[in-house]
Amino acid sequence: MQRRIMLCGAFVAAASAVMPLQAQDKWPSKPITYIVPFGAGGTTDILARLVTTKAATSLGTSFVIENKPGAGGGMGTDFTAKAAPDGYTIQGGTISSHAINVSLYSKLPYDPIKNFQPITMIGSMPNVLVVRADSPFKTVQDVVAAIQGKPGTISYASSGNGTSQHLSGVFFEQTSGGKMVHVPYKSSAESLNGLLSGQGPELIFENLAPALPQIRAGKLRALAVTSEKRAAQLPEIPAIAETMPGFSVVSWQAIFAPAGVPKPIVDKLSTELIKVVNDPEVKSKLVEQGIEPGGMTPAELAAFQKLEVDKWARVIKAANIKLD
Repeated sequence: MQRRIMLCGAFVAAASAVMPLQAQDKWPSKPITYIVPFGAGGTTDILARLVTTKAATSLGTSFVIENKPGAGGGMGTDFTAKAAPDGYTIQGGTISSHAINVSLYSKLPYDPIKNFQPITMIGSMPNVLVVRADSPFKTVQDVVAAIQGKPGTISYASSGNGTSQHLSGVFFEQTSGGKMVHVPYKSSAESLNGLLSGQGPELIFENLAPALPQIRAGKLRALAVTSEKRAAQLPEIPAIAETMPGFSVVSWQAIFAPAGVPKPIVDKLSTELIKVVNDPEVKSKLVEQGIEPGGMTPAELAAFQKLEVDKWARVIKAANIKLD
């Protein structure tokens, strides 16, 4: 009798070990939910729809886009962190949700590294330092001279506290030794309108994509991009690093899953999504929006993310910024 029980127990254990593998082999067998931790119509939302349209075909399933805005991307990101690690919930993660917020909020309900499995990088874009077309500032050196010579008299706009636009300004101050006044708005559209009105701030470190139309229309003057090298969309515009060595800020968009997703699913998901990012049609659409296509492996994205978390922790600590 005891032998029968032992054999039965061994059979159950073996069967339970096989079942997860069988479930993984069949993945995906139902729609995949793609969390966008920001509102509809923004860059993260647009990229989610672009990527999943192609991925649905290659993976043989459909995607459900769920927008869960709030707390600078924190609400949707926390939802993903707590989702079942079965490969059926993934998220569009950004420099804010997965690198900056952890240093801005002392009570962030998730850990951007421990609670997530990196999948791939969709792409990155620099911010661009812009002023109105009638501004007296013609170069980065002009701005530096002004904020060093008369600290606190020049203001810069952003789409909100803790955004890459805000922290580009903070990093610019720290690197140049100057001082500006930060004027946060609720969105990129509002901050650009504030700059264009002539009644608001003198400059902004705006994402390249929304700034490009105004630059090309001659309403804004681009002084420099925040990436280490010049942007393909504005090859005539210098990088801030050409004047201030070591200055580099890129706003990035990546895909993450909850920590604990089985490796076979991670491998399949990342392989297919990397193919999507490298698809000529997708790459062309990314470049049109001012985005440098990515395609990092999970390991490469994990290493990049850690560097970003550490970098912005130093910048935020030095500036003594806290949002709670």
